[in-house]
Amino acid sequence: MSEATESDGAFEILLVEDNARDVRLTQEALAESGFPCHLRVATDGEIALRMLRHEAPYADAPQPDLILLDINLPRVNGREVLAEIKRDAALCTTPVVILSTSHADADVATCYRLHANSYITKPLDFDHFVQLMRSVCDYWLRHATPPPHRPSKSPP
Repeated sequence: MSEATESDGAFEILLVEDNARDVRLTQEALAESGFPCHLRVATDGEIALRMLRHEAPYADAPQPDLILLDINLPRVNGREVLAEIKRDAALCTTPVVILSTSHADADVATCYRLHANSYITKPLDFDHFVQLMRSVCDYWLRHATPPPHRPSKSPP
């Protein structure tokens, strides 16, 4: 994905994922979906939190419109990242969609208890994953109404 610019109207998505294959799959699925977005990647929970808080060296990182979060991450796991996001007044209204390979009821329950906006199990089929990414972006970035203090973007 290309670098974000203020004027292009593309949505900012932060993918928090340590698996290079899943990062590549998400990049390809979003490109295939045709959804206007810039994808940023954090490969662990600590980097994600530093990006979201604009800490060095991420002072210029754009604020995401949507966070796609894996729960099994090194250093700071996805549950801890989610809890930190939802505790932070500046971040708590950013939609967080959990994308995980886990079907475990305990993982699902924990993420919703921590106020995840959605929990989705990653599909194995690429075409299904493309459709899923299109649906997730369409819902959270086109149809859901963001809180009043977050700038609204209109997709082209």
